[in-house]
Amino acid sequence: MYEWNTINWTKVQRNVFKLQKRIYQASMRGDIISMRKLQKLLLKSNAAKLLAVRKVTQDNQGKKTAGVDGVRKLTPVQRMKLSNQDLLEAKVKPTRRIWIPKPNSDEKRPLGIPIMKDRAA
Repeated sequence: MYEWNTINWTKVQRNVFKLQKRIYQASMRGDIISMRKLQKLLLKSNAAKLLAVRKVTQDNQGKKTAGVDGVRKLTPVQRMKLSNQDLLEAKVKPTRRIWIPKPNSDEKRPLGIPIMKDRAA
């Protein structure tokens, strides 16, 4: 088991990019079967999960916005646990709804804020 702070992020990004490139090449060849298999491989890959969790919890501009569960930040241990979970299997929690004003108007538009796990999925 790796620790969050010791992960080589350039290697993780390279692995995800290689899979994405292979998916693109298969789609350009018209090879639908291998493209679907590669897409499933990408969804199940550990590198893609790690990168998704990192983007949601560290790189995203709205990373400190709490969802329905009230979680604003994740510790490195919590990030590792989240990346080890199967993100696509669980049922989605309801989103937190906030009304924000539209620019140059008195109207407001809805903004849904999901929980961290749903953002990573």
